[in-house]
Amino acid sequence: MSSPLTERASEPLDGHIPEGDPATAWARRKLDYKLVSPLNRRKFRVIVVGTGLAGAGCAAALGELGYDVVVYTFHDAARRAHSVAAQGGINAARAKKVDNDSLERFVKDTVKGGDFRGREADCFRLGQESVRVINHMDAIAVPFAREYGGELRTRSFGGVQVSRTYYTRGQTGQQLQVAASRALQRQVSTGTVSLRTHREMLDLVVKDGRAQGVVCRNLYTGEIEAETAHAVVLCTGGYGNVYFRSTLAHNSNVTAAWRAHKRGAYFASPSFIQFHPTALPVSSHWQSKTTLMSESLRNDGRIWVPARAGDDRPPNEIPEDERDYYLERKYPAYGNLSPRDISSRAAREQIEAGHGVGPLKNSVYLDFRDALARLGKPTIEERYGNLFSMYFDATGEDPYSQPMRIAPGAHFAMGGLWSDYDMMTSVPGLFVGGEAGWGYHGANRLGANSLLSACVDGWFTLPFSVPNFLASHLGTAPLSIDDDAVRATVEDVKARTEQLLSIGGTHGADYFHRKLGDLLYTGCGVSRTVTGLETALAEIRSLRSEFWRDLRVPGTGRQLNQELERAGRVADYLEMAELMCVDALDRDESCGAHFREDHQTEGGEAQRDDENWAFVSAWEHVPGTPEHPGAPIRHAEPLSFEAVPLQTRNYK
Repeated sequence: MSSPLTERASEPLDGHIPEGDPATAWARRKLDYKLVSPLNRRKFRVIVVGTGLAGAGCAAALGELGYDVVVYTFHDAARRAHSVAAQGGINAARAKKVDNDSLERFVKDTVKGGDFRGREADCFRLGQESVRVINHMDAIAVPFAREYGGELRTRSFGGVQVSRTYYTRGQTGQQLQVAASRALQRQVSTGTVSLRTHREMLDLVVKDGRAQGVVCRNLYTGEIEAETAHAVVLCTGGYGNVYFRSTLAHNSNVTAAWRAHKRGAYFASPSFIQFHPTALPVSSHWQSKTTLMSESLRNDGRIWVPARAGDDRPPNEIPEDERDYYLERKYPAYGNLSPRDISSRAAREQIEAGHGVGPLKNSVYLDFRDALARLGKPTIEERYGNLFSMYFDATGEDPYSQPMRIAPGAHFAMGGLWSDYDMMTSVPGLFVGGEAGWGYHGANRLGANSLLSACVDGWFTLPFSVPNFLASHLGTAPLSIDDDAVRATVEDVKARTEQLLSIGGTHGADYFHRKLGDLLYTGCGVSRTVTGLETALAEIRSLRSEFWRDLRVPGTGRQLNQELERAGRVADYLEMAELMCVDALDRDESCGAHFREDHQTEGGEAQRDDENWAFVSAWEHVPGTPEHPGAPIRHAEPLSFEAVPLQTRNYK
């Protein structure tokens, strides 16, 4: 890596992980936390940004405990958060099936699934609290599927050989989000939580080296508002939409996290992006996003392509001996439930080798023929009925009579704001939860661990760690709204808004966003090369310069203006994309979803370099101009593995 692109910090980054056995780290840390007595809790104000599972859970729990909580969302209601889009299920190490599952196996699967680029101690906390999560969500009326005798039913997900995924048909995220939103609204009604909708966080107020508030824009009126607090929690989701066509809702964005990054919060592993293997393929250039089909479908559906390249016969006319069930062939131990990074790369290999199917030859088949014959239509309908209906609505094709077509699509960000074991970022007082953070998943997330990590963060981690921070600030009031630091941050937001409005170019924000997505899919996608990353980096910088010369935002900032919203988000994506490419170039190995073609085994698998790269890259922002960023500084948090020794992943 050439020096003009990056600088490196000399001292290792401390994750503040309790010393000793990682299996007992969380219990010992909780015992060491400082407490705030019930009579003092209402004296502390906490801002939570985002109302997905992490944000709603955190705000509801802190409100229930008696803290003064202010919650922001840019949606018209808390329940509209993007957590509703997760379909297949939520993992838990409850070991209710007689299939040899356990907490230790959960941790092993998660650490191994992340290709040893996440914190082992974090994974233990995830597994330990997973039992409480399922019990809690069941208690607040999530309608989990049940066995005939009343026990909660489970199924399998990618990267595991046991059944530990709890689900509500194909709408698990939606049902969890509804329950969490109800819990949040209960606190709103009791007065412990103030919910402010239609507000987008545009900056973080930092004074005396710690986070003390946020600046938001009222999306209806355009008014710039500030709020101060003793601590700020960001639960604003992931940044997969940087690729333009992704499985995320089009409003999902990186702005809150990125603005915090520019105020001093380190950004961890930005190039670790998961491509979901069961997204619907792009069918035309005008398409603005891809659609996610749940990984749960891979329990009963079989993935295949025609064995002969270029075979364009209808799928039902291709005989069995002329089909290549390539995942079952290459990874017989896991088959169609191989981890997402491996499954996506395998699909991409088949498509690029000429075996792709569909009108654009850009997909593979997901076939339920055998499952329908074995189990019958009523059983398949019970398990996946709403997903089959969604597929039919999107494509006009009936998956009961012909195979689905799927393809890898940009999906989940394993990277995010760096945080220590207590979920506090490098800016004291700024905490992060859910997909906005980087924890647990390493370089590849196992399916059904995303809903779990958001719930663990929101309900059972942040409500412990945030009060530990607050306890040291008893007797101090939140920063005054008239403080110079607040005023300066508000003026920065106003100036940036006016800058976007005043360019007066010829193209809207989506024009630049679409171009950026094409650059990233090509240069920093499922597979990466040094040449491809360097080319993408140069083209992103050129596009960024064009954006600030030729952007057109109609209207004003003193009204509802969705073009202005998009422009601000795309400006942040252009900066974010550059750091993604820098990170991918800097990490001179393959691991999980970060697949560098110059680092692969003879069998085409990711080849890690544990001697030199067993650490988390956490990037510090260096100011520059909108067109010319400063060279970021890379901090490194070393990773160690005691319970799950370093090993080459093998799913065969």
